[in-house]
Amino acid sequence: MPSRLIVSRELADLFRLLAHADRLRLIEELRSGEKDVTGLAQALDLPSTRISQHLALLRTHRLVEERRDGRNHFYRIVNPSLALWILDALPFVDIRLRLEEADHIDTARALWGVPDPNASH
Repeated sequence: MPSRLIVSRELADLFRLLAHADRLRLIEELRSGEKDVTGLAQALDLPSTRISQHLALLRTHRLVEERRDGRNHFYRIVNPSLALWILDALPFVDIRLRLEEADHIDTARALWGVPDPNASH
């Protein structure tokens, strides 16, 4: 099935692009809306140059768009459901690391606004 092969390769390329913690954090941070490099650098506690490099890569792959306003450059996610899709992966991390690093996962879940699937309702 050639179509399955093509789709599999495209997904593998996307996973390789997303396989960096800084880029995942950038996408999550942009989930709430458009931000400039300085705001992203402050929110993620990363150097602006590093943020710019990651944004350039994400822009090249058409995952984020840039808007210029004078000297300011603002970025937004092209398809906001990408951030939700990444957040949907938290249960898989949770299963693998629940016993070792549960507090880190719970903290990320709370910051990103994802309900804890193990909490009693």
